[in-house]
Amino acid sequence: MTLSNAQITGRIITQVALFLISGIGMFGGSLQMFLGQPATSPRLDNVHRFMAGIYLSMGIISLWAAITIRQQGDLPYLISLGVLLGGIGRLVSIRKVGLPEPKKVWIGYLIPELTFPFIISVGHYLSR
Repeated sequence: MTLSNAQITGRIITQVALFLISGIGMFGGSLQMFLGQPATSPRLDNVHRFMAGIYLSMGIISLWAAITIRQQGDLPYLISLGVLLGGIGRLVSIRKVGLPEPKKVWIGYLIPELTFPFIISVGHYLSR
């Protein structure tokens, strides 16, 4: 089967975005697992490290999806949904308690969380 230029481009876009999500998830999840929740109660630290494990696992799943992109059906869409929901959660937090310092760093986290899901979804759609 010969792929069109749009399909090849869509596959590359999807893979690159998934590799980026993978790196962010594996680095961020590992770091948060190690650091924990600073200056907190045992309950909040427990929840923080649990979520760090989820974050780390999302990075591993994204890596696997990027490597095996030709065999993937709906998984990239589900990964996109998870990332988008994380970004929405960050927006809710900003609305409720404000933007943490340094503001540029947190905005730097937020932008990919709100844009990559659409990039991955459109890329994967074009690759099929």
